[in-house]
Amino acid sequence: MANLTLSIAMGDYDRTRPIHDGRVKIDGVTPITQLLSPEEMFFRAFRHEAFDISELSFSSYCVKLAQGDSPYIAVPVYLSRAFRHSSVYIRTDKGINKPADLKGKRIGIAEWQLTANVWARGILEDYGVKPSDIKWVRGGMHTPGRPEKIKVDLPADIDMAAAPDGTTLDGLLRAGEIDGFMGPRTLACFDEGHPHVDRLFADGIKSASEHYERTKIFPIMHVLGVRTELANAHPWLPGALLKAFSQSKLMAQSALSDTSATKVTMPFVEDTLVSARRLLGPDIWTYGVPGNEHVLDTFLDMHYRQGLSARRLQVEELFHPGTYEAFSL
Repeated sequence: MANLTLSIAMGDYDRTRPIHDGRVKIDGVTPITQLLSPEEMFFRAFRHEAFDISELSFSSYCVKLAQGDSPYIAVPVYLSRAFRHSSVYIRTDKGINKPADLKGKRIGIAEWQLTANVWARGILEDYGVKPSDIKWVRGGMHTPGRPEKIKVDLPADIDMAAAPDGTTLDGLLRAGEIDGFMGPRTLACFDEGHPHVDRLFADGIKSASEHYERTKIFPIMHVLGVRTELANAHPWLPGALLKAFSQSKLMAQSALSDTSATKVTMPFVEDTLVSARRLLGPDIWTYGVPGNEHVLDTFLDMHYRQGLSARRLQVEELFHPGTYEAFSL
């Protein structure tokens, strides 16, 4: 039987490159891979169902799944994971010195349903700051008028205003017309060292490490999605994807451990890897459901409470049935 020729959209990561360059094969599949930015992938996947297989925003996927109209079924391949204490930025001249000082402040966001923002709002709740305590301003980061990828209905107690026509969140933060920003990407004003723009948590590694030691949560940002009609027609496919992407990740982790020459363009990689393993254990980036149940369930709870899920989803319905367990020897 001939292989299936399928399009795969994913980010350009060390953990995906072995799929892209062919070092790791997907059983039964001839892939047409496209290395794209998250914004482009997610927009095209959810607006136009443009890919057979696509990296997906975990939040957007949950919105669609709870509504009962997701074009994709997920595989527990977490192509992006990130601690999000570093996702909250502030004006340092607005009396904001700790999370509680955000109450009543105007904070910019590009989209309410971004996975990073769900996790960041959950972090603020740990400090007693509810989403309803903040005045939210939604707009484009560097281009005016960014739309939500998918329609969301906000809770009644959320104060959300659109950024003024023709403005950007970067411009508003530079001018001090908003008090902060929350998002997975930095604004140009922070990158350029604006004297009054900084992160809320000055030491993101310390804050995130303390949070992990208390909660054992390494946040999941993205999952892998397969067009539901494909998974139904070829029930072996989701398992083949989990197998191949797991092999690809192991190849990337092995490369990181090779200290003969640094595989990424950054110093102190070996020391950072040792620190990460001390905190997270020997496998610092796990795929699959076993061991990640509490991370997934915590996200589903936040997602529902923040008004994004039409109903409270359960871990058991997130992924294709063939990917909740794997064989062993």
